[in-house]
Amino acid sequence: MDHFLYRDGALYAEDVPISEIAAAVGTPFYAYSTATLQRHFKLFDDALEGMDHLVCYAMKAASNQAILRTLAQVGAGMDVVSEGEYLRAKAAGVPGEKIVFSGVGKTAREIRTALTGGIRQFNVESEPEMEVINAVALELGVVAPITVRVNPDVDAKTHAKIATGKSENKFGIPIARASEVYTRAAALPGLDVIGIDVHIGSQLTELEPFELAYQKVAELTEQLRNEGHNIRRLDLGGGLGIPYTRSNEAPPLPVEYGALIKKTLGHLGCEIEIEPGRLIAGNAGILVSDVIYVKSGEGRDFLIVDAAMNDLIRPAMYEAHHDIVAVNEPAPGTEMQAYDIVGPVCESGDTFAKQRNMPPLASGDLIAFRSAGAYGAVMSSEYNTRPLIPEVLVNGDQFAVIRPRPTFDEMINRDTIPEWL
Repeated sequence: MDHFLYRDGALYAEDVPISEIAAAVGTPFYAYSTATLQRHFKLFDDALEGMDHLVCYAMKAASNQAILRTLAQVGAGMDVVSEGEYLRAKAAGVPGEKIVFSGVGKTAREIRTALTGGIRQFNVESEPEMEVINAVALELGVVAPITVRVNPDVDAKTHAKIATGKSENKFGIPIARASEVYTRAAALPGLDVIGIDVHIGSQLTELEPFELAYQKVAELTEQLRNEGHNIRRLDLGGGLGIPYTRSNEAPPLPVEYGALIKKTLGHLGCEIEIEPGRLIAGNAGILVSDVIYVKSGEGRDFLIVDAAMNDLIRPAMYEAHHDIVAVNEPAPGTEMQAYDIVGPVCESGDTFAKQRNMPPLASGDLIAFRSAGAYGAVMSSEYNTRPLIPEVLVNGDQFAVIRPRPTFDEMINRDTIPEWL
């Protein structure tokens, strides 16, 4: 469920007409719904009721500080994967004890920043990283809390570019080597080995891969405890998918995911962490664009819109589907027309949809890309010297620009020309 609905023939974000935002900030822009963000967080939090747990939002999905604060105010922790994300979370008011640091390439500088500013734990991805964390912790005179990310060799049955739990993926330590790695970690005086971390991929649409992975984690927990390790926290990652289409085939609900966690891991008495990102932010945001031209081609018509692949790269990168709707609701019985919906970037890959059925549209009409809240704005760029587009947060009948569109002068003046030129 989201809060982008038609009302009196017009698309609204909560209680604000999309056309009103477009008139104020120009197109294209991202719009997020406070109510949807907080509702989706609460679904996860409620799903783990009865267990000691923390829901850490995977902020790589959408990392504007206003979004982070919106979620932090209802109790979310944060999962970060870079020094920049860590500092952004702190700037948004998230305390270090609610920040988990993931990622395969943590540098000594990033580790030092987190240990100095406060951190809930590092999810360690390799033995060399473990040694560096130990060295930095000893240098600072602190002890670093860690979990070790194990790779359970489970097929997540998702897109190859977002699968992370198979043996050929770059993430984690092979689960078969966990015993020796934990033994080494326990011997390092700068580390406090508190638990196990696992994450098998993103946009999972069935529970079976989670169940297979969590069963392996349960077995490993008991094994490591028998070997003398005080395993008291399990970080289960994220990955639960969202419905990108309005079909009847929907991914599992958070309550079903929570029930699976309780079934497979509840008997261990561990604190549970989960790191959802896409399901919290995905359907909480839309991308709004204006039709520049309607072009008739050889056997097909094109909608050329002012959003482009640099604004929303998922269709070009992942062949991803986004439902696209007219901001003005078509009248009942309107005959639909097939369009290729494309942007103005000089790439054939700048195509959002092919032969998508839409109501007849004309220059100046607004369209909205649904389910664009996750991995939309955060993956955007200034390719073709196109400005990053505004982000807008809606709360009831209010809206605010939470990232303004830069001017061309601001973009161009960031370049520095050497004096020899």
